[in-house]
Amino acid sequence: MPLHNEPLAQIFRAIATLLASQQANPYRIRAYRRAADSILALDEDVALVAQRHELEDIEGIGKDLAGKIREFLATGTIRTYEELKTPLPPEVKSWARLPGLHDALVSYLYARLGIRTLDDLEQLVSSHLLRTVPGFTGSEDELLQAIRQQNARPPS
Repeated sequence: MPLHNEPLAQIFRAIATLLASQQANPYRIRAYRRAADSILALDEDVALVAQRHELEDIEGIGKDLAGKIREFLATGTIRTYEELKTPLPPEVKSWARLPGLHDALVSYLYARLGIRTLDDLEQLVSSHLLRTVPGFTGSEDELLQAIRQQNARPPS
């Protein structure tokens, strides 16, 4: 088995799994899975393909994924993977108890939309943009009320 193919495919599969848990775009998830399958199907090390500048000739590998493969070959990891697997801070994780929110949605808000504080979350809900986020099914009014109650509590 070529040296780099298995670990790279494992990272691509892990990225797909993490993206799926955050309800990311299904096409993006599928692209990572297909790329992993294609890399595992190669008869030669992906590093040799990269040296020949032929990464985009591999089935399912476009410009973006080719860049991620080059990043992996240069550094041994992929920044996207490191960012996705970083656990949520405890105060952010606790948002899943707010009405209409759940773990996957909180992860999505944090990782994909950069919502880092309760004030950020309140602003997102107040702007009515949360209703456009896949997976939100709650009442904006109830959520706003819960956020404001939590913000009014003195820090413990």
